[in-house]
Formats: sequence, structure tokens, C-alpha cells
Amino acid sequence: MTIFKRMLQSVQDIVRRADMKLLGLCIVCTALGLVLITSATNYLAPSTQLRRIITQGGGAVIGIGAYFIFSNIDMEHFSEKWHLFFLFGLGFIALLRFFGVDDGTGNRAWLKFPGIPFSIQPSEVVKLTYTVLLAKQLAWFRENRRMKGLGSLLFPAAHAGLMFVWIYFFSKDAGSGLVYLVMYAGMALAAGLAWYWFALGFGTLGVGVGLLAVFEKLPQYWVDRFHVVFDHSYINAGDVGWQQRRGLLALGSGGLFGQGLFQGIQTQGAKGSLPARQTDFIFCVCGEELGFVGCLVVIVLEFLLVYRCFQTARLAKSSMDALICIGFGSMLIFQTVENIGMCLFVMPVIGLTLPFFSYGGSSIVSLYAAMGIISGVRSRTRPDWLRKT
Repeated sequence: MTIFKRMLQSVQDIVRRADMKLLGLCIVCTALGLVLITSATNYLAPSTQLRRIITQGGGAVIGIGAYFIFSNIDMEHFSEKWHLFFLFGLGFIALLRFFGVDDGTGNRAWLKFPGIPFSIQPSEVVKLTYTVLLAKQLAWFRENRRMKGLGSLLFPAAHAGLMFVWIYFFSKDAGSGLVYLVMYAGMALAAGLAWYWFALGFGTLGVGVGLLAVFEKLPQYWVDRFHVVFDHSYINAGDVGWQQRRGLLALGSGGLFGQGLFQGIQTQGAKGSLPARQTDFIFCVCGEELGFVGCLVVIVLEFLLVYRCFQTARLAKSSMDALICIGFGSMLIFQTVENIGMCLFVMPVIGLTLPFFSYGGSSIVSLYAAMGIISGVRSRTRPDWLRKT
């Protein structure tokens, strides 16, 4: 067999092991997202718009490669070096102290290394190792101890809490840190953690946040962003709620079928018409230009991705593999609900993008890698003889 034939055979084996249905869903989401991003950046200078499109498209191509690579990695073997990957996560985020750049919102959430023409959001990358390591922890407690014990709560919860504090300390990006906490909650619930621990945890958290707010120990913009959700007339000098009002105006003006691609009044308007239109408010772009039908398509596609994650969790060969799928599925649910809720003015703005649709190179690559891990879990549910044919 020639070298070329061996390489071709290897590529065919890699593709055959992957979950092509899941990959197809990811590509459809990315393609629609790229169309929306192109329309959302149409108001920019042509060179700037082209750079955004190339970044997103290039990220998708790299992400598809990552999908196939991670489809062929057994995360149980990967997690045996858990201490190295744990230190990698902390260290990679800590680089923000030296190479972090502000995105204009006060968050230093992106790494920009000298001589490299792109930036990296470390919280997106570390989310992969975090999910695998947290799944390993919870699976161990599930299999070796009762999930009703205090230890089964404290150690994984401490891991999640540490990551939230670490991310916020170095980047001030509480939204990304919150995703880590939600993923822990979803995985712990699936692992069988007793309900009363959730009630105690949420109760304690609610009381703690309430006391911090009463004694004015929380950042004022946090309080404002939550306040304006419950009282839409609450506007301060910083125009809290302005983003959501503009987004809601765009979203509501689309009607059933929208105003048409590249035709949305807010989307195609000047810079101040619709804020963060290619990132946080991409769903509003969809609503204005593709209408209710377009929004429904986006929601259905996100639902199908989540369904595939949870379906794979049911088929997983081990508790750890199942919990990995639950973790990534919980991430998709939370980011989708929060992003759409933010656009509908029923959730606070915390800077979370719509998975696979919003602009962001780090996000799109990490999402494909996460789905690749799930693809790998699914491939290992088949018998060995079937995987080799």
C-alpha cells in the first residue's frame, strides 16, 4: 500500500468514526450565522467587514478540523493527566494579566500576543478541559461514594467556584464564569447530587447576593443590569437598558418573514442603531431581517444540537462520558436561553453569545471541539468490530 493510500485510509477512518449528523447540524448553524454576520457587519468599512467574515469562516474551518481530531480522542485516557490540564487551565487564564486586552466594555477577556494578528479568549478554550475534568470528578464520586454526601458536593463545587473566581479576577468577565457554574449544576444534577444541596446552594447564593446588593458591595452596573430587566423604565446616566431597547425594536419590527437580508433598518443603520449586532445581538438581526420564521429556525437548530448531546449521553459507555455530554449540552442551553432572553429584554446583559451564530473565532473553534468530543463519545458506544468496518 502506498503512502498516499495509507493517508487516504486514515482520513476515511477518522471521518467514519465521527458523528456526521452532529457535524452537519453544526455546519448548518455556522452557515446561517455567517450569513447573519455578513449582514450585521454590512455597515462597516468593506475591509473591516471582510476581516470579520474571514475570521469567522477561518475559525469554522479550523473548528471542523478540531471536530475530527477530538472525535478520535478518548477523554477517559485524556483525563488521566488531569493535574496537568488543571494547571493549564489556570495558567492560560492567568496570562490575561500580562497579555489581556480590553474589548471596550471593561473586560480583559482576550489574549493578544505580540506579532499574532488575532486574539484568543482563554475562557472558551479552558471550558473544554474544565468539562472533562469536572466530569471525571463527578463520575468518581458517583461510582465510589453516595452523591448525597457533603464531599460529593464540596470538591466539584470548589472546582467550579475556583474557575469562576479565577476568570473574574483576571478578566472581570462574570458572564463567562457563570457558564462554568451552570455547567457544574447541570452535570451535578445528572450525576445524582441530592436536591436539597441545590436548594441550600441556591438559597445561600440568593441571600449572599442580596446582602451584597443591600450593602452596596456589588458593582453598580451588575445591579443596574438586573434592575432594568424588572423595571424597563429604569434608565440611569449610563443608559442601562439602551442596548436591549434597540435590540427589541429591531427584533419586533421583523414581523413573520422579516424585512429581508441586508434590508433591516436597525441592522443596516449607523453604528449606534443596533449595538453588538454581530455578537450579543445577532438574534435581533435574525428577527429583523428573517422575521419570526428565521428566529424559529435558529431555535430549532439549537434545540437539535442540545438533543443530540443528551441523546449521546444516554448511549455513553461510562458515567464520565455521559457527564461530558451533559456539561456541553447545559452550556448550549444556558447560552441560548440567556442570549435570546437578553434580546427579548427578559434577561440581563452578561455578554454571552449565541452558540454557532454569533461572531467570535475562539468561540466557534471551541464549540466545534466540544461537539467533536461528543462525537467521540458517540463513536465509542458502538462495538469495536463495528467501529473498524
